[in-house]
Amino acid sequence: MNPTAYVLADATAQLLPAREQMAFTLMVHVILVPFGVALPFITLVMNYLGLRRRDPVAMQLARRWSNVMAIQFAVGAVTGTVISFEFGLLWSGLMGTWGDVMGLAFGIEGWAFFLEAILIAIYIYGWKRMSPRAHFLVGLPLPVIALVGAFSILSVNAWMNTPQGFTLDSQGNPTAVKVGQVLITPIVRGEFLHMIGAAYMTAGFVVASVYAVGWLRGRRDRYHRLGMLVPFTVAAVVTPLQLMIGDSLARDVYQHQPVKFAATEIVWTTGPDQAEYLYGRLQPDGTVAGGVKIPGLDSVLAGFSRSTVVQGLSETPAQDRPTTLEANITHFAFDTMVGIATLLLGLALWYAVAWVRRRDMPRSRWFYRAAALAGVASVVTIEAGWVTAEVGRQPWIVYQQMRVSQAVTHISAGPMWLSFAIVVVVYALVVWAMLGLLLRLKTRWRHEDAALARTRRGAPADVPAQRGTGEREEAER
Repeated sequence: MNPTAYVLADATAQLLPAREQMAFTLMVHVILVPFGVALPFITLVMNYLGLRRRDPVAMQLARRWSNVMAIQFAVGAVTGTVISFEFGLLWSGLMGTWGDVMGLAFGIEGWAFFLEAILIAIYIYGWKRMSPRAHFLVGLPLPVIALVGAFSILSVNAWMNTPQGFTLDSQGNPTAVKVGQVLITPIVRGEFLHMIGAAYMTAGFVVASVYAVGWLRGRRDRYHRLGMLVPFTVAAVVTPLQLMIGDSLARDVYQHQPVKFAATEIVWTTGPDQAEYLYGRLQPDGTVAGGVKIPGLDSVLAGFSRSTVVQGLSETPAQDRPTTLEANITHFAFDTMVGIATLLLGLALWYAVAWVRRRDMPRSRWFYRAAALAGVASVVTIEAGWVTAEVGRQPWIVYQQMRVSQAVTHISAGPMWLSFAIVVVVYALVVWAMLGLLLRLKTRWRHEDAALARTRRGAPADVPAQRGTGEREEAER
């Protein structure tokens, strides 16, 4: 069927609830993705340190992180399942036309998901039921499987940005699908590496921020030091690599999606020596209001020379490019992503200098304050990156092949708004349950640590401390 058959008379009314629901579910799910991708690796690093050094503190941290890993995996399964249903319920035009092209990648992700679920279950179940070495070896495939699952999904997104590997018949349907070309598109390498880098940065900084807060509250024991040191080191190593990957990906976008690049950099008129605007706002007449203008920098970033020609938005018909509002949203999100990532790079360099000089973390409380904020900042960064990637592609759902208005499903706006409301309620309950479980784990771990501390002081572990002392210990911990 020709894709234009999916365009409805009230497409605008249908698009709004469909886009709002998809945006909401993806923005929630993308917060969980870094932990599904990177937390298994961080946990296994801690597990390895515990085995190699016979360190009970490292083993305790690894075991506790594996419990968190299981909880977030379960929640991610719920949010991911909702998104898979949304592809069919909200975007029947997309799946009806292009489902045969994208289907294999979704199938790979399904197999990776189930295999990861099985191994996580064995890993958690085997803590006291397997030898330490065998237990560690069971967990080793987890980071690799997580990468396979991430690649399969990102290959779909990369294909939607640079579609290839098919021919269209006389009715506009794809035929002669070449699987290799669908999975390996010109932009998939950059997208995959950029997302994996973002995942490792976010997971590392978020986990480290928990222990940085504890450090600021006076918990200067080995447990909190090691709990911050390992994930922060992972994030600090990845951060400079991530900025280089992002720079390379921006040039891939310049080559393969020039309109999206123009929206990201709010370039209106085609030409060389294009200026870079930091937080400027594109006006309907093509001028830029506000922001900081850096002459020639945009052309240098695109092609290493001020003479590099950058295509402007005005060269593309209005119906085939992002609106002024969408361009400004994309540009603001991109500047936010790059700005926060640059600050995180400064934090990573601060840590690196201190480690090289003293083989220890920085001693300044300002470093730990910044590390405590880095977790939230990294989440904002990954959300901003998602907005940049998706809003900048508008109005296309499959770049230059199918518009978003052609992909929306054949139901009225009323049921779509109802579906959106139901999803919001379900997600609120799921997040509430997840936070409740994490808080219960936190309380249980504190009680275990308090009982162990009393045992070391010679008091029975099952005898609670006096009321005043117990309250003070709880506050300190």
